[in-house]
Amino acid sequence: MTPELEQASRWVAEATRIVVLSGAGLSTDSGIPDFRGPNGLWTKNPDAEKASTLQNYLADPALRARAWQNRVAAPAFSARPNAGHRALVELERREQLLAVVTQNVDGLHQSAGHDPSRVIEVHGTVHWSRCWGCNDRRPMQEMLDRVRGGEADPPCELCGGVIKSDTILFGQNLVPHVIDAAMTAAERCDLVLAVGSSLSVFPAANVVPRAKSAGARVVIVNGEPTKMDRFADSVLIGQLSELLPALVGTRVDTP
Repeated sequence: MTPELEQASRWVAEATRIVVLSGAGLSTDSGIPDFRGPNGLWTKNPDAEKASTLQNYLADPALRARAWQNRVAAPAFSARPNAGHRALVELERREQLLAVVTQNVDGLHQSAGHDPSRVIEVHGTVHWSRCWGCNDRRPMQEMLDRVRGGEADPPCELCGGVIKSDTILFGQNLVPHVIDAAMTAAERCDLVLAVGSSLSVFPAANVVPRAKSAGARVVIVNGEPTKMDRFADSVLIGQLSELLPALVGTRVDTP
């Protein structure tokens, strides 16, 4: 264990109100690609990035049909939590965890064992669908079954409107009470653990300076430097599924 990791591990052990801020890098070891990395979803499939803009998605039925086919094959529906996710659950078991603020939409924090009430999904979830017209919300698997049954772009059964994943697209407003919950948690914590995020997407990234200004320690764990390393008391660079178990003091194991 390096001196930097040892020091950060002591800080984590001493903390009593930890907020985790997680990004796409946490889930790459579960087989879910990030977005803009060398093997990222948008790097390899520019059409997927286009479909991530609300205006494009609503206006183009052919784009929506391709997006539905991508959802049917999406790894998020078969992925399992990795050692990094499981290490974070240990913080909750020790009653050190205040909240998980996640930019991820894959639901792996809940699958790993976190109490869903502690997980603040600032960008929504792929596991539910929502009608843009009437706001009807249903399990995503119902929609995927319709696609598998031959509906290229399944409309809402209540109003005929456009169905989308219940995630936040570019050009779509965030949910105010969700962001408020994330910022409130940041102001109450004594340590923020930012994992797998470039810390360049706002307002989620504001968790780090908000916590710092409230007196919390900041530990950043990522595969590369981030936009907010200047706020950190410790920056750990490496593979998250190895670093997080070491940081929390859990054994690296298999599911």
